[in-house]
Amino acid sequence: MEPNTLRSDRTAVRSAWPWIVAGAAFATLVAAAGFRSVPGVLMQPLQDEFGWGRGTIGLAVSVNLVLYGLFAPFAAALMERFGVRRVAATALLAIAVGSGAAIFVTQAWQLILLWGFVVGLGSGAMAMSFAALIIGRWFVRRAGLVSGVLTAGGSTGQLIFLPLLSRLNEQLGWRPAALLTAGAALLAVLIVVAGLRNRPSDVDTVPWGAAPDFRPAPVVPQGSVGRAFAVLGQCARRPAFWLLVGGFAICGMTTNGLIQTHFVSAAHDHGMPQTTAAGLLALVGIFDIVGTVASGMFSDRVDPRVLLLLYYALRGMSLFALPGLFGPHVEPPMWAFIIFYGLDWVATVPPTMALCRREFGESAPIAFGWIFASHQLGAAIAATGAGLIRDRTGDYRLAWWIAGSLCVVAALMSIMIARNRERAPALIPARD
Repeated sequence: MEPNTLRSDRTAVRSAWPWIVAGAAFATLVAAAGFRSVPGVLMQPLQDEFGWGRGTIGLAVSVNLVLYGLFAPFAAALMERFGVRRVAATALLAIAVGSGAAIFVTQAWQLILLWGFVVGLGSGAMAMSFAALIIGRWFVRRAGLVSGVLTAGGSTGQLIFLPLLSRLNEQLGWRPAALLTAGAALLAVLIVVAGLRNRPSDVDTVPWGAAPDFRPAPVVPQGSVGRAFAVLGQCARRPAFWLLVGGFAICGMTTNGLIQTHFVSAAHDHGMPQTTAAGLLALVGIFDIVGTVASGMFSDRVDPRVLLLLYYALRGMSLFALPGLFGPHVEPPMWAFIIFYGLDWVATVPPTMALCRREFGESAPIAFGWIFASHQLGAAIAATGAGLIRDRTGDYRLAWWIAGSLCVVAALMSIMIARNRERAPALIPARD
């Protein structure tokens, strides 16, 4: 082979690295989504076997969601200091251990320990701040599109795992379903090692869309915990941060906390088979992929504040309508809800990331980690709160109405963010 051809091939490989890393990150997020599909499918079997109330099982989910969110900004800082591959691989191993060991539980505190603490800390490192870090380091152009694709990774995982987990649970019991998620996390470790790199400079290239003479921001020696709190201190002085925190907390309440955790059980309360309800939730994942990728493209072209206003307002309207749609069979209005909610599910993430990049510059991954923490705190409140409402009142109707009202509040908060088209500088320089 001619020397010029060899040089051309090496250049092509170097220029493709941003997309290789994005592909590996997508596959990793798909695999990590396996555990997040577990609670909605296995809540009823755990209740049947151990007699635990849905509020008790919801508490385990809530602990997971809280740690999943609270650890996200520290995970982003750890990835800056110790490298993306090392932190991500360790986190996936924790998910595998926690999910696999859960098959031996006999008491509620053991479920809370494994599902809540062990898997919560592991999944926190694979939160959306991981995607934000990948996007911030590897893409100058097409950042909105890539954020939409990576966000859709979780939905793709839901689409893959929900039917499998539901079928395994139906035919073999809930323990093989839990082991499946552990295996998926172990597979993701191999993907991380093979496809992820920490920075473009590690493979002698530059971010996609950057000039050939691109130079990354300078790094400074700073502990991961200190950097995470330092960025929080800087962000907390900006009204936009708190508006994003409030809106994203409501986003978490109305997705992971409420629909993902309780939809299958709520449908089953109205006579719908669990496999059918799980299939509907998986269908949400199909339309979520379309909606999130489209939202990423829109975020490159449309004011992200306007997008969030529309997403939250329409989501609230759909939640007000949901209590009247449940029944033993899937009627056309329920199909309409599933399609719409799928399109809207995490369509909020790309415009929220875009606002973070605009407001916080190079510190956006950690800033988004703190905002994402509010998402998971909101989800945790809804996971436990909706379960308690069901235990006390006998149905979920009040939970749907509260969630719909909060979405209206989130829409108003989003449009209140000050209009600003300039990209912010780094609040605090990063450390690698």
